[in-house]
Amino acid sequence: MTTQELLQYVTTEEFKAKLLDIYVDAERMDYQVQRYQKAIEIFQGTFGAGEASIYSAPGRTEVGGNHTDHQYGRVLAASINLDAIGIVRKRDDGKVQIKSDGYDLITVDSNDIQKVDEEENTTLSLIKGMLAGVKEHGYEIGGFEAYVTSDVLIGAGLSSSAAFETLIGTILSYLYNDGKISAIEIAILGQYAENVYFGKPCGLMDQMASSVGNLVTIDFADPKNPVVERVEFDLEQHGYDLCITDTKGSHANLTPDYAAVPEEMKKIAAYFGKEVLRDVTFEDIMSHIAALRSTTNDRAVLRAIHFIEENKRVTEEVAALKSGDTDAFLKGVRASGDSSYKYLQNIYSPQDVLHQNMSLALAISDVTLQGNGVARVHGGGFAGTIQAFVKKEKTADYKKAMDQVFGGDSCHVLKIRKYGGMEVI
Repeated sequence: MTTQELLQYVTTEEFKAKLLDIYVDAERMDYQVQRYQKAIEIFQGTFGAGEASIYSAPGRTEVGGNHTDHQYGRVLAASINLDAIGIVRKRDDGKVQIKSDGYDLITVDSNDIQKVDEEENTTLSLIKGMLAGVKEHGYEIGGFEAYVTSDVLIGAGLSSSAAFETLIGTILSYLYNDGKISAIEIAILGQYAENVYFGKPCGLMDQMASSVGNLVTIDFADPKNPVVERVEFDLEQHGYDLCITDTKGSHANLTPDYAAVPEEMKKIAAYFGKEVLRDVTFEDIMSHIAALRSTTNDRAVLRAIHFIEENKRVTEEVAALKSGDTDAFLKGVRASGDSSYKYLQNIYSPQDVLHQNMSLALAISDVTLQGNGVARVHGGGFAGTIQAFVKKEKTADYKKAMDQVFGGDSCHVLKIRKYGGMEVI
């Protein structure tokens, strides 16, 4: 379609039905229509009128498997109805030009995509990394121009960077490869771009959940060949909302806290001659408990126990979802949260015990919900967000309570969307 045709089409009932299918939230229909209209208008104002297409890639939420992926464990994650969208037109000169909402135009020559160390930690590096990864995997690349806008919350652990990487991979798949680059391949390419070009040693969970879509469980036993499985479960039909609350805690000086988690887990693994904890059992730990406590420390032992039990818990949560047993699933979510608090100990920083935003959020969740849902830490922890599965009839009260403590619109009511990276039009 041309940009003018797109502007007319996005107001039609046909397109609104498509938006509802994608975003699963009728109450935000006007918002989505206006968002798409504005994006098309900005694209047209930046790059001119003419043919264009639209792509989308969602943010993600971690549902189960807190700090398990870096020990080659299992995770359960889901794509959400916040996303990055791109209005896109193919170019014949090999130039990639991307204008993101609020940022300057970035131009990359698809024939010049060598890594430049000085470009690390920039959007430019992610674009070049995706182009390089697609090419190295034997696929075609080329030029395009795009306007990108995203409503994935930055700093809330919903992985805005993975959404952007998935969006670029999806665009290249459809423009130059007939949509044949698989969702799993796009996720692997996104991790490559972030690890090698951006300079962040992230795992694969974020990209996989964004690219594959819906609920997805991933087993990292062989990290180069992860086993990925979509889990079909409709949270809406079971009467629950997904709520993410930003507790507004400071992330300053938390690097040592984050780094200590894998470091201590690996010390326990090393005692048994292993690189990671995946092949260590609870019985192994109990049979060597005295030596482990003296050669490492008690917190390291507790964190190892968390990993072993959390890894099992993901399997149990997946089984519960597959059988439609919501109660068993929520029991697993609560147990995961308890384990993170007591054993993993990533709810507040030991450097600053007087500020415990997430502890407070979890306490208020328990008191407010009173059995009408469960809450747990979300993501890396120490100062970030909590996640809650809340019965729909209690959602308004829960949001009100969390916003009262942490500020207006701190609690976000989200939906699990069934699509990963996709061509919308």
